[in-house]
Amino acid sequence: MSTAVRALRSGYHVARAGLFRYGGGDPERVHEAMIHWLAKVPAGARATVCDPVTVAGVRFPNRVGLAAGLDKDGLAAQAWARFGFGHAELGTVTALAQPGNPTPRVFRAVESHGIVNRMGFNNRGAAALAQNLRAKGASRGNNALGIPLGISIGKSKVTELDQATEDYLTSLRLLAPLADYIAINVSSPNTPGLRSLQAASELASLLGALSDEAATLSAAPVPIMVKLAPDLTGEDLRESLAAINDSAASGVIATNTTLGRDGLRGRDLRLADEAGGLSGAPLTAKALAFVEHLASSTQLPVIGVGGIMSPADGARMFDAGAVLVQLYTGFIYEGPALIHGIHETRKQR
Repeated sequence: MSTAVRALRSGYHVARAGLFRYGGGDPERVHEAMIHWLAKVPAGARATVCDPVTVAGVRFPNRVGLAAGLDKDGLAAQAWARFGFGHAELGTVTALAQPGNPTPRVFRAVESHGIVNRMGFNNRGAAALAQNLRAKGASRGNNALGIPLGISIGKSKVTELDQATEDYLTSLRLLAPLADYIAINVSSPNTPGLRSLQAASELASLLGALSDEAATLSAAPVPIMVKLAPDLTGEDLRESLAAINDSAASGVIATNTTLGRDGLRGRDLRLADEAGGLSGAPLTAKALAFVEHLASSTQLPVIGVGGIMSPADGARMFDAGAVLVQLYTGFIYEGPALIHGIHETRKQR
């Protein structure tokens, strides 16, 4: 790690101590304050170009992206290039605006370097995100905000499972003209029944409908990625992956948060009974194994996310077969130094 990255890391750790105390220690209040502040950052920053790669027809200036969940409504979409990210995945948004689950719904596992959340797709809705991005000048392929933008879409909570496809289609129609790729989130543990859409038959039907619709929206259909849960295993995983391989999907994002609680330690064990998904360091080994399995089981590109807490974790994720990585919890705990540390590691390889 270079002197500059070490200094950036040390400075962030000092600031983090204050951030973690802000709002009485409520993680969601810090998150909202951060997004509110970043929303005021002017556009104009261009991407850090380092080890560029083209995936699903999209040129990524570097291989480190922002994972879905941090900027659900794209309010700070113009700011992420300034941190060194090579893309940002906005969302997850739903066809209908919704408040998400009751608060409190985010819990830091500080000793374990993790987070438990049960947000429940709180967002302003796909139409609001579309309006926001248009106001910022973003559209598919124009890189107006400095980096490619993915958009993660999920099912509205009030929509019945047998109507899920039309719900996703509504979001796709609104957002495809604005997204460099669309991520289909069928793996959040915080919307009742959502993970049942990972089952092979449901997933095949959903991807077929979305791919057919995408083909009608433009001459070059927007790439569609599928985000899977790390808790999908065995025959269920094999069948779901077969459905993805047989579809027109352009890639797989692995992974989402886990329902498991392995890796919690010390005072964080009190969070074991909190509902929601666990991310961060407790997920590292599970996410790496999942990505390695996927990379050996599909010809599609795999985007690795989950438990990347250090540049070494990023390197291991690439070694496991990921072509891109995304950060969420690692960015919360380590800040921009983690992004630049991964860039440095890539340059040295």
